[in-house]
Amino acid sequence: ERGELYLLEVLPATARGASQCPKMLKTIFHGVAPVMKTAGKALDSLGASMEVVRTVENLVPSSANLSLEGKAPAVDHSAFVAPTASVMGDVEIGPGSSVWYGAKVRGDVHMIRMGKNVSIGENAMVHVAKIQGDHPTIIGDGVTVGPNAVVHACTIQSNTLIGAGAQVLDGAKVESNAVVAPGAMVTPNKVVPSGQLWAGSPAAFLRDLTDEEIASIAASAQDMAGLAQAHAIECAKTHQQVKQDEEDAYDLETRNESYFPRGTDEEADKSDVLGLGVPGMMFNSNLTAKSQGETSK
Repeated sequence: ERGELYLLEVLPATARGASQCPKMLKTIFHGVAPVMKTAGKALDSLGASMEVVRTVENLVPSSANLSLEGKAPAVDHSAFVAPTASVMGDVEIGPGSSVWYGAKVRGDVHMIRMGKNVSIGENAMVHVAKIQGDHPTIIGDGVTVGPNAVVHACTIQSNTLIGAGAQVLDGAKVESNAVVAPGAMVTPNKVVPSGQLWAGSPAAFLRDLTDEEIASIAASAQDMAGLAQAHAIECAKTHQQVKQDEEDAYDLETRNESYFPRGTDEEADKSDVLGLGVPGMMFNSNLTAKSQGETSK
């Protein structure tokens, strides 16, 4: 009996305590939070004072298209700018052109103008000059600039090829139907005449180009424009589309050739039920009940 009386006395008190527990915890957290916040700031200040070189972390948006001093890049809707490329400031990029991965087109102190079907290769640099001289960068149509090249405050006319790692510097001019060999350096204010191949550092005339070589410059630019469109499509895909591509590739790799082929959305029958096929059909053949003198198809 004494035990039963004890339970009758304790249980109501325990229930009341449990109901008040959330309120008590809330009060405790409200009291402790300012102290923890102050302690966190103190630890942060202590850590900063111990740094040899002070670092500040900033959240920087993608620089694929960045305005500077009120001037934003004007990129044609058919042009391709890779996700890791940077286009900044007073820049115009024409139809079918491409700025590939890691390349930088920086129109910060002057303007950059690029025509149609221009390709700026991986890690290439296109810049301008204002401090030492006053030169924009003008690039014509059908120009291919190779990877790691530098095009700085100069003029490159249409249908030209700037080789990988080449440099065309301030005030220089590369006329149409010309080629600057890989690794060459066209020094300031030099002119590469039309129809010539220049090579070396400093660059100098090497030989005249053949008609076939000149024609290949335009063909190369056209090929790069087509390839850029393929990359643009892939880079624009959503996570769901990429996942579907992976599943399709796995299915194509593992599906036995003798197995019933997988249909496409265009080939789908309107009578299909939940993707499991058409009732009354098997392997694209009608199923009919046997009748006298007949066999099922």
